[in-house]
Amino acid sequence: AASCGWSSCPQLEKETGNRELSYSSLAEVNNSIKTSKYNFFTFLPLNLFEQFQRIANAYFLFLLILQLIPQISSLAWFTTVVPLVLVLAVSGVKDAIDDFVRYEFLTFTLAFPFCLSVYAQADLLLLSSSEPHSLTYIETAELDGETNLKVKQALTVTAELGEDLQKLTEFNGEVRCEAPNNKLDKFTGTLTLRGEKYALDNEKMLLRGCTIRNTEWCFGLVIYAGPDTKLMQNSGKTTFKRTSIDRLMNVLVLVIFAFLGLMCLILAIGNGIWEHDKGYYFQVYLPWAEGVNSASYSGFLMFWSYVIILNTVVPISLYVSVEIIRLGNSFYIDWDRKMYYPLNDTPAQARTTTLNEELGQIRYIFSDKTGTLTQNIMCFNKCSINGKSYGDVYDMSGQRIEINEHTEKVDFSYNPLADPKFAFYDRSLVEAVRLNDVPAHRFFRLLSLCHTVMPEEKKEGNLVYQAQSPDEGALVTAARNFGFVFRARTPETITVVEMGETKIYKLLAILDFNNVRKRMSVIVRSPEGDLTLYCKGADTILYELLHPSCNSLKEETTEHLNEFAGEGLRTLVVAYKSLEEDYFQDWIRRHHEASTALEGREEKLSELYEEIEKDLMVGNSGNLARCDFETAMNIGYSCNLLNDDMEDVFVIEGSTSDDVLNELRFSSLSWVSFFRNARKKMKPDSFLDSDEINIQFEKSSKKQIIIPDEQANGVYGLVITGHSLAYALEGNLELELVRTACMCKVVICCRVTPLQKAQVVELVKKYKKAVTLAIGDGANDVSMIKTAHIGVGISGQEGMQAVLSSDFSFAQFRYLQRLLLVHGRWSYIRMCKFLKYFFYKNFAFTLVHFWYGFFSGFSAQTVYDEWFITLYNLVYTSLPVLGMSLFDQDVDDRWSMLFPQLYVPGQQNLYFNKVVFVKCMLQGIYSSLILFFIPYGAMYNTVRSDGKAIADYQSFALMAQTCLLIVVSVQIGLDTSYWTVVNQFFIWGSLSVYFAITFTMYSDGMYLIFTASFPFIGTARNTLSQPNVWLAIFLSIALCVLPVVGFRFLKAQLKPTPSDKVRRNYLIKPEILLSMAWARWGAALHRLGSAWSVSPGAAIHLQPHSEKVLGSRLIRCPHWSRKPTTCK
Repeated sequence: AASCGWSSCPQLEKETGNRELSYSSLAEVNNSIKTSKYNFFTFLPLNLFEQFQRIANAYFLFLLILQLIPQISSLAWFTTVVPLVLVLAVSGVKDAIDDFVRYEFLTFTLAFPFCLSVYAQADLLLLSSSEPHSLTYIETAELDGETNLKVKQALTVTAELGEDLQKLTEFNGEVRCEAPNNKLDKFTGTLTLRGEKYALDNEKMLLRGCTIRNTEWCFGLVIYAGPDTKLMQNSGKTTFKRTSIDRLMNVLVLVIFAFLGLMCLILAIGNGIWEHDKGYYFQVYLPWAEGVNSASYSGFLMFWSYVIILNTVVPISLYVSVEIIRLGNSFYIDWDRKMYYPLNDTPAQARTTTLNEELGQIRYIFSDKTGTLTQNIMCFNKCSINGKSYGDVYDMSGQRIEINEHTEKVDFSYNPLADPKFAFYDRSLVEAVRLNDVPAHRFFRLLSLCHTVMPEEKKEGNLVYQAQSPDEGALVTAARNFGFVFRARTPETITVVEMGETKIYKLLAILDFNNVRKRMSVIVRSPEGDLTLYCKGADTILYELLHPSCNSLKEETTEHLNEFAGEGLRTLVVAYKSLEEDYFQDWIRRHHEASTALEGREEKLSELYEEIEKDLMVGNSGNLARCDFETAMNIGYSCNLLNDDMEDVFVIEGSTSDDVLNELRFSSLSWVSFFRNARKKMKPDSFLDSDEINIQFEKSSKKQIIIPDEQANGVYGLVITGHSLAYALEGNLELELVRTACMCKVVICCRVTPLQKAQVVELVKKYKKAVTLAIGDGANDVSMIKTAHIGVGISGQEGMQAVLSSDFSFAQFRYLQRLLLVHGRWSYIRMCKFLKYFFYKNFAFTLVHFWYGFFSGFSAQTVYDEWFITLYNLVYTSLPVLGMSLFDQDVDDRWSMLFPQLYVPGQQNLYFNKVVFVKCMLQGIYSSLILFFIPYGAMYNTVRSDGKAIADYQSFALMAQTCLLIVVSVQIGLDTSYWTVVNQFFIWGSLSVYFAITFTMYSDGMYLIFTASFPFIGTARNTLSQPNVWLAIFLSIALCVLPVVGFRFLKAQLKPTPSDKVRRNYLIKPEILLSMAWARWGAALHRLGSAWSVSPGAAIHLQPHSEKVLGSRLIRCPHWSRKPTTCK
């Protein structure tokens, strides 16, 4: 390959908006990009800067500075430095690993033109390639996550350059294009070469990050380089998601700060009073520090001294411990074999380690309907051709036979190019095709021509279709089996083998599909010279474009479509139109002008498409690509979201804001019982002036309204169209939508756009104080996935883009049940237990200093040995709580799945909230009182058995800290529900380590070596050898633990939690479980949480209890009619 600089192309310019950039030398161009967060030199300062933005870390840095001031330093420097350095080190290592794994630093050298072997290194205009017609096969997994091959094609005028390096070097043209942007699927530009202007679009671009496949070589012209490439334009900052517990912890840390300040203020005031009234008696041997000349100034200094002593009430290791727990629980998701899908070797994956416990608090689930719930596995099932329906099988008496695995398939052996995997059962369609039925031939000819599929034929007759959607693949495969085999494609032709005869159609124009048009068309010239436009798309769109002469046939086709949709099938309509030569030549000229326009190209092309796609003739219908009320309803029934026991299902299909408002409030059309009211029927009281929400709604306040849960007087469902949803999301109507929808068990939205998906998720987040989850499998679900609190991607048939944007991913929708009911619930319970215990042990530990201040003249003297203060959180109590937080289970995974009602406490946030935190504080205060006064009383004027006194400060400190450590160890044992070897080892090991370190540090040898650091010589062996000391320790443990045991016993009896009920009623009575298990399975799965589901043509379903999605069973969906009174 050869390369040359920009100087060889002096006229090459790139016009970007209102500015022109002219590159005159290679030195001006930089194609290097940096996607890493740190490098070797910036890691330490940047990471420290980020970590000290956390309040707790910044606080401890402030404490360290205070400890450097001799007048107020009451603790040795290492009591703060050691924990702070350890926390910073652990967090820093984790950040470094994340940056190394998730980011990479790439630098590519710019060259022009490019000869590519694997990766495109810039955004290139494809000039030529080794493949026929300058086709280039690419994979865009790095861009959009899709692994199917896509085809790019060079302009014919540049394809002539081939691999002739001389011609490529002399290539002289001008490219004008749009400014750099992040739209991966859009490119607008023109190439002017030898006085002719050619349109450039995305089909001729190779974007940075794409992989070249099955192509020996290709050459391209650099359009965007470095940070201007579309890949880098899309690498913006992802919104940082924080859990509700994270937000609560930040509030609680501020509360703890305030509590700390209050304690320090009380002790400082006490010091000032004591120094004023009593201190002068001790001035001889306890003089004031240098510079202290008054009691009030002494109190001021003592305030800061107590800030240092009581610093442990603010948990420095809280955040790093939380990260370790989340990381461990994330590994459980990755390692779960029951969420592993062996067919495509796909395990579940926790793509983020910061949201695990949020999985246990989900109340609203937003799910893509059609693709996610049906796996997007498409096959041709039925069709309607010229008013006749095909696909059903009948017996000799004319009764329809239900198709199953034993039903005899149609024999396609007469067609040597048929796909052996294709299955069809109705022989009448094969007979119609073989009898040269004109409508049938026209139908399959259209399916073989109107698409963007690329064929691969590695062996003669062994065709493999590369389709960008499963819909197109299924349709082309069906045409292939019925004798219309799509064989080959070039830029100008499509080769089809029709009933054994090879025909080459000239491809004159492709009218692309998009979400607005909802259809695609091709214009071809047959070998006989006939000009024909073939079109396929959504029925509601194509029906508006039909010629009036098709009305009768349209009615017949609509009936068949309703039957297909009633069986849960996806459907589409196809149509055609013969074109006159003169009109087409004029149209194609205007089409060329529009396609080469730099401004308004899409609008101009859209107008031309609308013009030519008129007065179409019905080509009839097939069973793919329709999502309307029928499909939505039947998928709702199939997934057990809707059922016949519902009081009513309301339909919102208003075409104006007033219509939508009335339907939401009063006059929704019910297809079950056909009477007209929605919210008024579900909750009549919601219209009273005294209603709390109405009062808030009427106030002209800018304060955000949080809608409380409203209970309907029955079970209801709601269906709304995307058109009506657009009005419902405007202004005050959004409040009506949320109120009405949240009282329904299920909400299904049809034909909604990706933007509307995200808007609905944001709407629920705005008005409901609840955790949301969005799940999808396609690129059109990405916005919804990113907007929800939790995003789940399914690696399905629509590529991997949803997975790449998600927080958690797996291969099957059914794994969502286990993700939430098992991993989510366990993670939530473990995190709540950890936080309760963590705050409790820190309050119990710190407040002993507070009580001691009243007996030490408020002198900021510590109760414990300084080494005990340093090691308490890092060594003595860290592993037991981590063991509980990583291994604890209230019930095992089978019971979690069998009893979804166990999930409810997480939805209601019952296990850790502000009230629970206050209870932890009160328990910590009570324990600190016991832990101070029992050892104090036991040591007061006490002597040993040999008559020697042990009523000294060091013996008291040792006894108090021993009592504390044993009490918190017993407490962690009470909190543990699931005992493992690891838990036992951590608890007993921590106690053993404490006594080992204590006897070592208080030994004669340590005193002789480090006299200043270990002054408690002999205290351990002298104090802990006394029976009365151990009796006092036992008394402290009993007084701390017995009230907790008694309270928990009474609570389990009088107000048991769901897990208490399950353990009491079923774990000890397995015979009851065997008789009730299957009966409870179906019923219990209807009481759990809330779910919306959203899809571009599909769905939003909301249910105030989400186990409908979590544990749904597939059932045969009933036929649904547009006439409400006929529905059953």
